[in-house]
Amino acid sequence: MSTSQPAASRPPEDRATPDRLLHARTGTDVSPEDLVLASGKDLTPHTLEWARRKLAAEGPAALEKLLP
Repeated sequence: MSTSQPAASRPPEDRATPDRLLHARTGTDVSPEDLVLASGKDLTPHTLEWARRKLAAEGPAALEKLLP
């Protein structure tokens, strides 16, 4: 007898992230934390400084470049 979970109770492995979580909305501020998290990096002093520099150079478009 199998001990694996039935297919109905397993979370799907190919779930898509909803668009509302992927795309920045026009007119909203982009924080360094937003940029770090969108890049898939951990929040550290080093990555926050990287994000601050990137936002200073590219503005909010920096976030859109990272998102699909």
